[in-house]
Amino acid sequence: MVSAVFHSPLEAVAAETPARELKSVAKTAANDAAAPATPAVRKMPFDWRGLWLRVLPPIAGLGLLVVLWEIVSISTSGSIPTPRDTFAQAVDVFSNPFYSNGPNDQGVGWNVLSSLQRVALGFGLAALVGIPAGFAIGRFNFLSRMFNPLISLLRPVSPLAWLPIGLLVFKGANPAAIWTIFICSIWPMIINTAVGVQRVPQDYMNVARVLNLSEWKIVSKILFPAVLPYMLTGVRLAVGTAWLVIVAAEMLTGGVGIGFWVWDEWNNLNVKNIIIAIFVIGIVGLLLEFALIKLASAFTFEEVKS
Repeated sequence: MVSAVFHSPLEAVAAETPARELKSVAKTAANDAAAPATPAVRKMPFDWRGLWLRVLPPIAGLGLLVVLWEIVSISTSGSIPTPRDTFAQAVDVFSNPFYSNGPNDQGVGWNVLSSLQRVALGFGLAALVGIPAGFAIGRFNFLSRMFNPLISLLRPVSPLAWLPIGLLVFKGANPAAIWTIFICSIWPMIINTAVGVQRVPQDYMNVARVLNLSEWKIVSKILFPAVLPYMLTGVRLAVGTAWLVIVAAEMLTGGVGIGFWVWDEWNNLNVKNIIIAIFVIGIVGLLLEFALIKLASAFTFEEVKS
């Protein structure tokens, strides 16, 4: 009589598998059993407190401004328009910002673009002259001693004091306004660039002297990377000064521009448009500042931690 023998599935596999392979399978199974379970990824909760700290303070500040504005409007018996009336006028102004009914009657868009064009020309010329001059003054002690008294004398002069000189020399309102922007925005770039060059560690210059580097190599490979943060700070200060100056210059010189638009609306006793122009000037200046901050951050290198 033949008895039937039953094997478990593991025994059946063992019967057909060589001993070496079976040992490898058992070892893998033991390692898998001993391995700790992978913890589930915990989802971080949304930072509502951080959101409120970023959003609530600006909203509170704007709300405070509107409340004070309303109080001033009530206390002046309507001489200063209310925020609601000004907002309704702003909707009408910005519904067609690029209309043109002659040289003295153009939309706010054309006035802003004209002012930005003058700022770009004056500021660009100031950068072309001021940044190289700052490098030279900071690099050479003789030039520093030569120009420091002149800079200290001319820098505090009011921007509008330069406007008559521009009118006398250039015989035109538009070149005179560009000249005023140029002469007022050049000083921050010269001073900050020169200070940056003078603060370059002396060890860098000693290495350049040992390697017998040319002056161009010293400027492009050593001075420029080290001075770049100072230079960008001067650029930021200069563009803010240029935008302030152009508004005042256009009030006196006339023509198309946001400053002339403010003065023209005052002559027409249109206080609503004057308040709108104030907000436009502030917003454009804020955007210019934001753009330069982004430019500066793009050239700022953080130290990589090992």
